[in-house]
Amino acid sequence: MAVDSALSSPLGPPACERDAKALQFIDEMTRNTDAVQERVLCEILSRNSETEYLRRFHLNGATDRDTFKSKVPVVTYEDLQPDIQRIANGDRSAIFSSYPISEFLTSSGTSAGERKLMPTIHEELDRRCLLYSLLMPVMNLYVPGLDQGKGLYFLFVKAETRTPGGLLARPVLTSYYKSEHFKARPYDPYNVYTSPNEAILCADSFQSMYTQMLCGLLMRQEVLRVGAVFASGLLRAIHFLQQNWKDLAHDISTGTLSSKITDPSIKECMSKILKPKPELAEFIAKECSEENWEGIITRVWPNTKYLDVIVTGAMAQYIPTLEYYSGDLPMTCTMYASSECYFGLNLKPMCKPSEVSYTIMPNMGYFEFLPHDPSSPSPLSRDSPPRLIDLADVEVGKMYELVITTYAGLCRYHVGDILQVTSFHNSAPQFRFIRRKNVLLSIDSDKTDEAELQKGIENASSLLEKYNTTVVEYTSYADTKTIPGHYVIYWELLAKDPANFPTHEVLNQCCLAMEESLNSVYRQGRVADNSIGPLEIRVVKSGTFEDLMDYAISRGASINQYKVPRCVSFTPIMELLDSRMVSNHFSPALPFWTPERRR
Repeated sequence: MAVDSALSSPLGPPACERDAKALQFIDEMTRNTDAVQERVLCEILSRNSETEYLRRFHLNGATDRDTFKSKVPVVTYEDLQPDIQRIANGDRSAIFSSYPISEFLTSSGTSAGERKLMPTIHEELDRRCLLYSLLMPVMNLYVPGLDQGKGLYFLFVKAETRTPGGLLARPVLTSYYKSEHFKARPYDPYNVYTSPNEAILCADSFQSMYTQMLCGLLMRQEVLRVGAVFASGLLRAIHFLQQNWKDLAHDISTGTLSSKITDPSIKECMSKILKPKPELAEFIAKECSEENWEGIITRVWPNTKYLDVIVTGAMAQYIPTLEYYSGDLPMTCTMYASSECYFGLNLKPMCKPSEVSYTIMPNMGYFEFLPHDPSSPSPLSRDSPPRLIDLADVEVGKMYELVITTYAGLCRYHVGDILQVTSFHNSAPQFRFIRRKNVLLSIDSDKTDEAELQKGIENASSLLEKYNTTVVEYTSYADTKTIPGHYVIYWELLAKDPANFPTHEVLNQCCLAMEESLNSVYRQGRVADNSIGPLEIRVVKSGTFEDLMDYAISRGASINQYKVPRCVSFTPIMELLDSRMVSNHFSPALPFWTPERRR
């Protein structure tokens, strides 16, 4: 298709006219970063000037940055929680936003063991869809011919609840998949999925996964890209194929759908797709019955050009396993987003995972940056707001904590993401995602901090009291070699009476007690999403943690300042711990979890 030269983009030659407009939009936004940010802040403050929240700070209608920064404090979720609870309970007054709150988006970060509730407005869905619309035009610059096939994406909805006031509370992607923006999206040859909407929208995770995998196998020659939201999700799909390929091959061979699939909408849509294909079934059986699954993605889907998964931050731990299963296919991280706000996109999506940088789009919200000092906590004082740096003024090489102001009414909200500036595109900075602040362990969308881990240790160790046994020291790591990944906790125990040492069953119960202590996001991953495996405790020999300290000191740690790390990831340390292991134990049951009832 010929593209008007007037619409060409500095990013590269667009694939079609619509792509040209999208690339031109990116160029305009990033060339005028500071002006766009100034306009965005003015719009947000103008429209929300009469809200209860902004009136507290006596802006008196001011929309300039200096007044805003001098009067409005930087806040955390806990600061806003009482007002958020009022909205959840049914207060419809203009607390944060002059526009009605349409629903709550549940953040994977937790507060008091529950998902955080992020108020949003209908208009924000349009803004999120705008960012989605920019992703393929950028990808088409690097991978030609994506309009000649389909994407095999494993996409799922998660549990949703209603607050006492009647508002829906659900994850941001569930909100998007259930919206008309997604369900009634116009046909786009560059963005066709193998998975039917009926499968994506099925709340039963097994039926959803089974149907999506079945469709992906039926259309295996058409698949040009394979993806999921997180790397952990794609590995879970591969594990699902390992466990269910016989049933899938049977369905393909006979053209009949498994009796395990009972969802009426799925059964109806699959009746139009599923036809007997014995040769395809034979091929799948041959590939999947082999012990060696190296390169299975390209063996089953031979035309795959890349994997589309998030492999930054905590997800980087899955890269080696994905490389094994994919035959070293490129991995693309296309966008950076959260429940609170969608931020930006990766303008070089085919780069190595270690080089991924996201360009924050200045039209998505108003962004400020708190310089990050790894050795000290952030000074979030209501009395003297810290001087934050504007988007256009950050410096290459420096690390910052992200603070956002959104159209939905969040003002100077501390997201908890730590970013490092790598470069600029035009006048827009590009950031590498470093990590979530204070997160110790993460397998999927779960986030466990040190305080929560300590609480879990205390609750579990109470089961040891009758044996006169105590936990002397502990550390942990997220084991991603298993699918799904799971938490591993190393315990050094002190038993006053070795003859009365806790039994294997008791230590298994300690694993479950720890899981019961962890937040609802973790427990949902264990119970409903099957995205996290049973927690494991590895008991190590007496003196192991002294050996660990000696090792750290031999590598230059100060003996006066050394403290036991509560999470480890350095291979030699894990090897040392495992070499001292005397027994290991797993949670014998699922922890308690039901969809949260919003008080």
